[in-house]
Amino acid sequence: MPDPERPEPAGYDPVGPRPKEAVSPTGLGGPMDLALDEAESVEGVDKTPGPPGPGPSEPARSLWSDAWHQLRRNPVFLLSSLLILFLVVISIWPQLIASGDPLQCDLSKSQEGSAPGHPFGYDRQGCDVYTRTVYGARASITVGVCATLGAALLGSALGGLAGFFGGWSDSLLSRVADIFFGIPVVLGGLVFLSVVTSSTVWPVVGFIVLLGWPQIARIARGSVITAKQNDYVQAARALGAGNGRMLLRHVAPNAVAPVIVVATIALGTYIALEATLSFLGVGLRPPTVSWGIDISNAAPQIRNAPHMLLWPAGALSLTVLAFIMLGDAVRDALDPKLR
Repeated sequence: MPDPERPEPAGYDPVGPRPKEAVSPTGLGGPMDLALDEAESVEGVDKTPGPPGPGPSEPARSLWSDAWHQLRRNPVFLLSSLLILFLVVISIWPQLIASGDPLQCDLSKSQEGSAPGHPFGYDRQGCDVYTRTVYGARASITVGVCATLGAALLGSALGGLAGFFGGWSDSLLSRVADIFFGIPVVLGGLVFLSVVTSSTVWPVVGFIVLLGWPQIARIARGSVITAKQNDYVQAARALGAGNGRMLLRHVAPNAVAPVIVVATIALGTYIALEATLSFLGVGLRPPTVSWGIDISNAAPQIRNAPHMLLWPAGALSLTVLAFIMLGDAVRDALDPKLR
């Protein structure tokens, strides 16, 4: 309503548009007393289109792609992988870096030190230590890889089935695993392998698998029990999926990560176990070339010819360390809680 005490300007039309007045201040601060036309101009400036905003976010990565993304940026993984790749290559083709024969020996050069073409010297039998160190990788890598695969497959199958179905099968597996856990590894190897006359790697592989599967079975059982309680497994069951489909399509792919981590770390442990049994005389036997055999032969002469012990022991330690570092890197990548 117009104020009767306030005179209207000439030409005032009560029906027409009112003249623009300044916005009364609010007391809250800021340019609130600008004229309406100035406010509209400021508002127009704010509404001018700016540079395009950021594009759509990256799609969510799966567990395996995220783990690979982390591993590629982990120097420990890269270093251990290169070292393991080198060991695998020389175990398959030792002739690439060693042209001699590891079984060709010359007693006249027994315990001699480094010589041209023989950088590691000679052992007690006059054999080239460098050549035997290179060829010794074949037996250790073969035992470690085969024993790990056997223990992982057997343990994953038994532990996964027991954890998925439960009941009497779970109880039976747990009690059998407890029996194997109670067997001392070295003592069991002395008893089991002392009656074996074969000089190949397979008796040692079989013994390691026999005592190694309970550990992986227990890991697989716990992982499967955790995975089968997830909502997507319950949804698949409600939709009518059978046990085989749920186990292979939904449970196993999401429960295999802990098994891979434990198996990778155990591989280095199995290589050290093979060397220990060979050192005690019940593992690999001549004419098989093994780091454990060379360490056993060099131990009595450690004061007179330490080079005989230094190189095979150093190669064994480096190999075990490489696999343990690889297992630690894989564990960190597959477990987001450790990042």
